[in-house]
Amino acid sequence: MATIFRVASSTAPPPHNFRLRKTPVSNGFSFSSICFDRRIVSSGGRRLIVAASPPTEDAVVATEPLTKQDLIDYLASGCKPKDKWRIGTEHEKFGFELGSLRPVKYEQIAELLNAIAERFDWEKIMEGDKIIGLKQGKQSISLEPGGQFELSGAPLETLHQTCAEVNSHLYQVKAVTEEMGIGFLGIGFQPKWERKDIPMMPKGRYEIMKKYMPKVGSLGLDMMFRTCTVQVNLDFSSEADMIRKFRAGLALQPIATALFANSPFTEGKPNGFVSMRSHIWTDTDKDRTGMLPFVFDDSFGFEQYVDYALDVPMYFAYRKKKYVDCTGMTFRDFLAGKLPCIPGELPTLNDWENHLTTIFPEVRLKRYLEMRGADGGPWRRLCALPAFWVGLLYDEVSLQRVLDMTADWTLEEREMLRNKVTVTGLKTPFRDGLLKHVAEEVLELAKDGLERRGFKESGFLNAVAEVVRTGVTPAERLLELYHGKWEQSVDHVFEELLY
Repeated sequence: MATIFRVASSTAPPPHNFRLRKTPVSNGFSFSSICFDRRIVSSGGRRLIVAASPPTEDAVVATEPLTKQDLIDYLASGCKPKDKWRIGTEHEKFGFELGSLRPVKYEQIAELLNAIAERFDWEKIMEGDKIIGLKQGKQSISLEPGGQFELSGAPLETLHQTCAEVNSHLYQVKAVTEEMGIGFLGIGFQPKWERKDIPMMPKGRYEIMKKYMPKVGSLGLDMMFRTCTVQVNLDFSSEADMIRKFRAGLALQPIATALFANSPFTEGKPNGFVSMRSHIWTDTDKDRTGMLPFVFDDSFGFEQYVDYALDVPMYFAYRKKKYVDCTGMTFRDFLAGKLPCIPGELPTLNDWENHLTTIFPEVRLKRYLEMRGADGGPWRRLCALPAFWVGLLYDEVSLQRVLDMTADWTLEEREMLRNKVTVTGLKTPFRDGLLKHVAEEVLELAKDGLERRGFKESGFLNAVAEVVRTGVTPAERLLELYHGKWEQSVDHVFEELLY
């Protein structure tokens, strides 16, 4: 999700000291202004989009180096009162040619982006002379490395608005793609094609990642080119609230993975997993993925997350509209002006924001929390995923019950669940029963939380209620079809899960 700063457009040099100060806004995720000597400079300013694609360069250059405290304050600036909490939903999907079922090429995606921009009044995002995304208000459309088409939704107040946004997006995409002979598939892992068949999108950061991934894990390139997810971004009111939501989110992420497990095929055959997408993250890059055990330490807070992020190896810095390969170096080195890739340069808050987007744990902290454990799926489940987490984390009673329920779960149990649900889903043994039994209780908490919100949103959970009731994941339903009426042909999934 893009973040908006307002920066003074005056040509005068910036004052000596600046820091972040939170200024709440009535709509959207928390908005921080850059504050100079206690003065907020925003009116009459010009907008910068931070961490869009491509990222912007700072209009303000600090005359003093950033400190670790600045980075902590940046995360803390996300705190906002409950009446300003919003729901931001993101989902990815695979494009394919309706006739051949082959992945769409960049040229086809560029045609699609241009057509959506012209027909539905979106602003184009360019990298060099290539169109790589679209923006309209607080929504954006972007491309993942293998052409996965992603909607990053606007921060919205209710799940009704969220689902309407998803439907509007899919309508616009379909209106154009039907004329082009292409379709989009809602699934967590490319079911038919090999990695070599997937085209790479012309974005500079992906070149750097493609070279680096094989050095740090065996499945990173599959993550880049063959996975799709749905996630929800949620707010917090304070550091203590962030900690509680972070812990609840991490503890229950394996349940979300099981509920939305939807990636059982690789290269036309069953792959032995219900969530191949989730399994792939276990061998992508251990420096920047996983269940973050330190979040459960008594000392955890914004500072501890900053310490973690400072030591996660960087991918790039963005300078003069070019991505500079900084792989293997740390932001801590950057903070000290010791990056060999850009010697002597110091980071800006834009650099920090960009670096935070290259960390991929199961729950990610920016100025909001991202729930990242679910496979992509059909549109009803795109609405169910935010409903699940909003019901649990935006209702104080349900959140506390989750924390009570998971308080004695051990590190080993959380890791076991993370690894096992990719294969056995809700049938994963847990303590004296199955994960299904925990999921039943959790789903009730989510439903109760939604009902207490008062927006009549609990119906959005219907798409996963049957999964919990039966213990059969979406992936297992697909496998039943594959071994039954599909007669072991995965091609039918392109029709079954077509948007």
